[in-house]
Amino acid sequence: MENVDRRTALIAGLASASLISTTNAFGQPATGVSAEAKLRELGIELPKVRPPVANYVPAARLGNLVFLAGTGPVYPDGRRGEGKVGVDLTIDQAYQHARLVGTMLLAALRQEVGSLDNVIRVGRVFGMVNATPNFTDHPKVINGCSDLFVEVFGDRGRHARCAVGMASLPFNISVEIEAVVEVA
Repeated sequence: MENVDRRTALIAGLASASLISTTNAFGQPATGVSAEAKLRELGIELPKVRPPVANYVPAARLGNLVFLAGTGPVYPDGRRGEGKVGVDLTIDQAYQHARLVGTMLLAALRQEVGSLDNVIRVGRVFGMVNATPNFTDHPKVINGCSDLFVEVFGDRGRHARCAVGMASLPFNISVEIEAVVEVA
């Protein structure tokens, strides 16, 4: 019999238990309400995925991870959610911009994986806020996206996160958010 230390065995056991408990036999999330059904229940219609403004893709899948590109708020009519939080926008306005970005990220994710029901877990959200130097409530702004993910995915939407302030963002957008998501 091969000699395996306890730590290696524990890690291997936790990893396999994690795989078994997060998906069913069809690769779908084992628990929770359908994310697609939850969107309908909330009355949220995802926007069309906009083409990138440079040489990148909205989503890149590497194995079971999907990396969602940094995205700024764009309304259905094409207007961007612009402004610097703390001078041009209130926290509540910027929160709504972050929520709008969340819908755009979900649209790119759905386009990449076919259905939001294929999401196992949102792993990380990185949010950037175009803010004045003395603004310190960046997390309250990025909550717009985080709250949406939890509304749609339940506990599978809870994620690690970073919320930081920036001196400027492209096109003077108020927020830019990217995410990493585990999928079946």
